[in-house]
Amino acid sequence: MRIDELAAEAGTTVRNVRAYQERGLLPPPRRQGRVGYYAAAHLARLRLIGTLLQRGYSIANIGELLGAWQRGQDLAQLLGLEAAIGAPWGDELSAVMGTEELVALFGAHLTREVAAEAQRLDLLVPVGDGFLVRSPGLLRAGAELVRAGVPLEVALAQASELRGAMERVAAGFVELVATHVFDPLGEPPPAAEVPRLAAVVQRLRPLVRQVVDAELARAMERQVQATLSDRIGRALGPRGAAHGAEPS
Repeated sequence: MRIDELAAEAGTTVRNVRAYQERGLLPPPRRQGRVGYYAAAHLARLRLIGTLLQRGYSIANIGELLGAWQRGQDLAQLLGLEAAIGAPWGDELSAVMGTEELVALFGAHLTREVAAEAQRLDLLVPVGDGFLVRSPGLLRAGAELVRAGVPLEVALAQASELRGAMERVAAGFVELVATHVFDPLGEPPPAAEVPRLAAVVQRLRPLVRQVVDAELARAMERQVQATLSDRIGRALGPRGAAHGAEPS
């Protein structure tokens, strides 16, 4: 990622990223010519810094904490836990798209009002001359719904409702682990427990996806049967009668 893409992905500013680098909180990027490129480890570190700031730590406190980690014998373990907590939870990579590409996907449906709502939902983030698309897959799903006849503003409203539902599901899973796995160990957790905690967080990824996929599949089966089957039955009924079809 370039610095503007990294900042957008981490929910911060380019100015903050540069300030963290100057203070030694963030490692320098890999240089290719005059352009610096950042990796997932930088994103994980930025997210950790953001979390610590939200919990009331000052920049100086965070610098001292990171310095203590780097001087300690358990640096690799602590960085492993940092990466497990701060790394992206999905396999999908963000992408930068130009306005022309978005118009090609959505055509006249992409009005100024709709684009503003997509930005409010953090689906599109302005970067440079284009937009950082958090989830290209979600964007393609929206385009498919529009092609099927669903108004784009309605699809965005559904995305907003889904976002709220997913936040509640995620909060429930994380609270389970925080309350029953992290909290009993005290704060900070003992160094000997750090590898186990990192492993627990890593195992959450496939576990949560498996549970959510299974429950969503069951819910979709029930809703499709209850809603769409009835509509299909009404659509086919008169047609079958017109051709002299006998009821089964």
